[in-house]
Amino acid sequence: MTAADLAIVTGLVFVWGMLSARLERFEMTAPIVFTAAGVLLAHGPLAPLGITPSPEVVKVLAEATLALVLFSDASRVGLRRLRPDLGLCLRLLLLGLPLSIGLGTLAAFILPGVGTGWLALLVGAALAPTDAALGAAVMVNPAVPDRIRRLLNVESGLNDGIATPVVLVAIAGASTVEHIGDTGPGKAVAELALGLLIGAVVGGGGGRLIKLGRDRGWVAEGFAAAAVLGLALCCYATSVALDGNGFIAAFTGGLAFTAAGGPAARLVPFVEETGALLSLLVWLMFGVIAVVPAMEALTWQTALYAVLSLTVVRILPVALALAGTRLGRPAVLFVGWFGPRGLASVVFGLLALEDLAEPAVRPAVTAIAFTVLLSVLGHGVSADPLAKRYGPRLASSQGPPAAPTTSAAPAEIPERRLIRRTPADSRLKE
Repeated sequence: MTAADLAIVTGLVFVWGMLSARLERFEMTAPIVFTAAGVLLAHGPLAPLGITPSPEVVKVLAEATLALVLFSDASRVGLRRLRPDLGLCLRLLLLGLPLSIGLGTLAAFILPGVGTGWLALLVGAALAPTDAALGAAVMVNPAVPDRIRRLLNVESGLNDGIATPVVLVAIAGASTVEHIGDTGPGKAVAELALGLLIGAVVGGGGGRLIKLGRDRGWVAEGFAAAAVLGLALCCYATSVALDGNGFIAAFTGGLAFTAAGGPAARLVPFVEETGALLSLLVWLMFGVIAVVPAMEALTWQTALYAVLSLTVVRILPVALALAGTRLGRPAVLFVGWFGPRGLASVVFGLLALEDLAEPAVRPAVTAIAFTVLLSVLGHGVSADPLAKRYGPRLASSQGPPAAPTTSAAPAEIPERRLIRRTPADSRLKE
């Protein structure tokens, strides 16, 4: 990336920071704005300015962003605070998510060029995680019951980490079939296991040390949050250096950090905000390198798959997972619709594009890219009007309210997550 590219990118971030609240009043979310900016800079009237990111830059940016997202998402998990709705969350994560991956994988066989089970699994798993930030208006609208917002937020915070090993095994399997790599599914599973161990040791040990240092006054408060950021990246880099899986290490490290660090977990917002900044750049790269090629390669099968992925493939597993929970049909359909595909799916697509041969992986990446693009537009535009119209109905349709807790933390979880994905949402909170 040249100095001119850096000037353009940083200027875009500045302009978004200045106008973000104003633009969001017109349903112009950060993913929409930065994706559009990427398209205009690469293929539109702003093309003479030119942004030409190298494959190495794109890969490093995507990997660093996903590592920070996985660490911060996992570190936000507090089972004590989520106990009232823990059963609903587990239903979505342990039943709904696998069903979504399986159904998405089966549907992917309609895509032209997706002739192997590994590529179909790649598409199904990459598009299973959800992103609450694309439905920001839902997450901050008080008309939507806290219980529904919390459920959507916790699901989106954890399902990307759970889906990550499936995506990585699918990429490894596809690379073996195409004879372009030496990392088969068996080796990938071994790397996942090593990543679990390294993440637990580094994240848990680091959390314990930060807690000890703060208790004894060794840590300057101005640098405590930076230490957590360094720990998040250390989990990823240590695992990669030792031939483990860095993404699983980052996710496991976040879980271990919260468990061992206790009050130190309050320092995570700095990691979230850094991830939020990097996510803006990922959306920009998505517009630069993925959107136009996806539109040029679009077929009716791909368009059909995108529609199915955002409707049947999402809503049916959610309905099955929440059956018998007394949430009510309106609430179940609301949760089913607001399963936007966002940052994690984009990063998975970029990683597949970098690790697999271009002709072989292009149909899968096209399906991922077009589905995400359709989700960015559909969920971004529908979030505010649907939250205002159906939010009051959800409050009366769901089952008995969750048991009261002594902490107000659960209600704060959605806003905290939104700070990570879209910094402008902190103003909406105020």
